[in-house]
Amino acid sequence: MAEMSMNKAIHAAFRRDLQRFVDALQRFSPGDQPRAAQLTTAWANFDAQLTNHHEGEHEIAWPALEAVGVSHELLTQMDAEHDTMAAALAEVRRAMAEFRRTAGTEDTAAALAAMQELQRVTVQHMDHEEAEIEPVYLANQNSAEMKAMGRQFAKVSPSQGGTFFAWALDGAGPEESAAITSTVPGPVLTIINGLFGRTYRKTVAPVWRN
Repeated sequence: MAEMSMNKAIHAAFRRDLQRFVDALQRFSPGDQPRAAQLTTAWANFDAQLTNHHEGEHEIAWPALEAVGVSHELLTQMDAEHDTMAAALAEVRRAMAEFRRTAGTEDTAAALAAMQELQRVTVQHMDHEEAEIEPVYLANQNSAEMKAMGRQFAKVSPSQGGTFFAWALDGAGPEESAAITSTVPGPVLTIINGLFGRTYRKTVAPVWRN
């Protein structure tokens, strides 16, 4: 049995990026337009990854989890937390657009405050989800429902898949890396991550090396 679900490993990537954004905005020198552009590029990727994740949970994961015994009431609660997270995402989206435009002191502070709120509600939701649902993922990892769920999540373009793997593995520890890659044949992962993850590694990964 795996020790960590892919879902929990993906959550770790969200936690890493949120802290990276908070740290970067706290260190930001007002007026540094090139750095503001870098952070905005990284934000666009993060926004897409988190949006795809929580929408995919509602559309794909929740029906599979309900089929293996998770209560509808709990999943409704999870959706309510997703709504709170989506509202915080929208606020950061607006704040980061202003930050990119001006790179000014006030807009940097506003972007930081919005990011910290997004971090708070997202981590709170992920902690709750992992406490309630991580044991279900692990106990049912070989079930027909979980395997069908995985196939549904895998129905993305090579470009989207490559970007996802490059992002999720950027800074992942050994256990997280194993959880993320365990269901993908090695040669397939090499091609998808190597060829289609190039854009992430060229445009986003360097943001976190500065």
